[in-house]
Amino acid sequence: MNIGLAIKSIRKKLSITQYELADRCELSQTSLSQIETGVKRPSQRTISRVCMVLDIPESIIYIVAMQEADVPPSKKGVYELVYPSIKSLALQMVSAEHLGLVGEVA
Repeated sequence: MNIGLAIKSIRKKLSITQYELADRCELSQTSLSQIETGVKRPSQRTISRVCMVLDIPESIIYIVAMQEADVPPSKKGVYELVYPSIKSLALQMVSAEHLGLVGEVA
C-alpha cells in the first residue's frame, strides 16, 4: 500500500501544489514531500486531515494506494481483473470542480 503515492495522485488530479495542500493540512511542504515520496509514513491523523481538506472519504485514499503486493496470491487474478476499474471509479469521484479548490485563495 502506497499512501503517499495515492495522496500525490489525487493532489495532482486536483491541480493542487504540494505547498497548497501542505498549508491547508497544516503540514510543512517538506513533510508532505516526504510522505508522497515514501520517505515518511503518514499518521492516521495526517491521512484524516488530508482527506478532510480534499473533501474525500478515506476509503478513496486506500483504494488508490492499493498495490498488487497487498493482495494474497490466491486473489491476484480477481485483483488484476477488477482493480483497474475500481481505481478508475475512485479517481473519478475526485473532482476539482466539486471541491471548489481550483482558483481558491488560501
